[in-house]
Amino acid sequence: MKIKLIFCSIALLLVIQLNAQTHNVENFKARITIPLKHGSDHPGKRTDEAMNRWRSHGLGQFIHWGVYAIPGGEWNGKTYGGAAEWIQAWREFPKDEYDNLYKQFNPTDFDAGKWAKQAKEMGAGYVIFTTKHHDGFCMWPSKYSDYTIANTPYKKDIVKQVVDAYTAEGIDVHLYFSVMDWTQGGWFYKTPTDSKDKAKWEEFKRFTRNQLLELLDNYPNIKGLWFDGTWDDSWVNESEFAHDLEKELRAKSPGIIIGSRFRADESGNRQCDANGDLIGDYDQTWERDLPVSIEQLHGNDWDCCMTIPENGWGYAKKWTTYAKTPYELISMISECNSMGGNLVINFGPDGKGNIRPEETHIATEIGKWMAVNGDAVRGVEPAGNIRKQGWGYMTQKGNKLFIHVYNKPINNILRVEFGRKTYVPGGVFLLKDHRRLKVEDAGRNKKNNRLFNIYLPEGMEVVDPFVVEVELINNTGDKDAYQQAKV
Repeated sequence: MKIKLIFCSIALLLVIQLNAQTHNVENFKARITIPLKHGSDHPGKRTDEAMNRWRSHGLGQFIHWGVYAIPGGEWNGKTYGGAAEWIQAWREFPKDEYDNLYKQFNPTDFDAGKWAKQAKEMGAGYVIFTTKHHDGFCMWPSKYSDYTIANTPYKKDIVKQVVDAYTAEGIDVHLYFSVMDWTQGGWFYKTPTDSKDKAKWEEFKRFTRNQLLELLDNYPNIKGLWFDGTWDDSWVNESEFAHDLEKELRAKSPGIIIGSRFRADESGNRQCDANGDLIGDYDQTWERDLPVSIEQLHGNDWDCCMTIPENGWGYAKKWTTYAKTPYELISMISECNSMGGNLVINFGPDGKGNIRPEETHIATEIGKWMAVNGDAVRGVEPAGNIRKQGWGYMTQKGNKLFIHVYNKPINNILRVEFGRKTYVPGGVFLLKDHRRLKVEDAGRNKKNNRLFNIYLPEGMEVVDPFVVEVELINNTGDKDAYQQAKV
């Protein structure tokens, strides 16, 4: 019997540990953690001012731009089947020819101020800009490489122009940096074992550290670093080096925001460590993907970086896959915000520095919607204890509930279900013109939750998704709260 009890106890502990590793369970009281040297530095959300600002943006812009914009996904009359920014990896594209593209890079139409103004009008609160993609070409004059903008016909520091222009518009700048570098000569996909290759790898690590510190020195106003090319075994196995480097970057730039994909823990776990805690400041799992429900996020901050074509970040002369419409992207803004995340929409300028007309149209249409409904996106949180309905999504800001309507009911009635001891609606308005709407108490359902009907105006013409603003009154079990709200 004792042996059986011991076995059951061990099994229970294993189950507890498995749950802790699989989920970020903040309220799991029996949680057992594994001591880690290179796991999460701060389990749970950051609550400092810089992170609160990032969390409040709601919408961001991504810019993928480099020498890969010159071929634009094509070479010698053939179209590359992959993402345009990966064209150097195409066997049809001679390496020597790609490596010399920088000698043609002269984006005479580039106007950082124009880009920044467009992002501002779209409603973006931050931008992520590619300083160096996998091909290793640096969009700033790095002193640690000759493969930079300084040695192009253009010569001028593009990163500085972007940082200055967007900062002037009040848009926070985050810099994208690919650790993977196909040109430097010391990158390996697997951890090297040969002594000569080991020496190259160690030099590559020094090179990477130097470039990252250089970016922070050159552009002290940036708010974050966004890392890519960190999934291969060589970098995953460098948990100690990457962790030390992250600490150095944070010490140099207090408050800097770094996502979950920069490094792994000592067991090779990426995104979340062996205890299920997020590595970094926000979850970057949801690239070109949205969670099905808020429960999948385990209480973490997160964003979704979304392309307009299905799989393409850099400029392609022809979009060979389906391209999302403004409506679809606006819907994703609402959906992300309803689950506490930011949506970041990617743009790929051409070799001359122009944002393509289709992307400009999308930015303009999103901007029109944000100009009317931005209060339902910026600085909001998921709606608390209010059941989601089929008409769309909900966000909340203090005592204001925002109902994002994408499926207008045929009967013009929005049904809203509130938990028992929670809020009830006071004034209800269309956010577009602040027109007051009728609201009535519809009783209680089987779960004893409060039901309310919101009546939309008769003959209301709907062209775009619209938002209804509900002033919430704390019910806290007071049966008369709704009657008081109606006075």
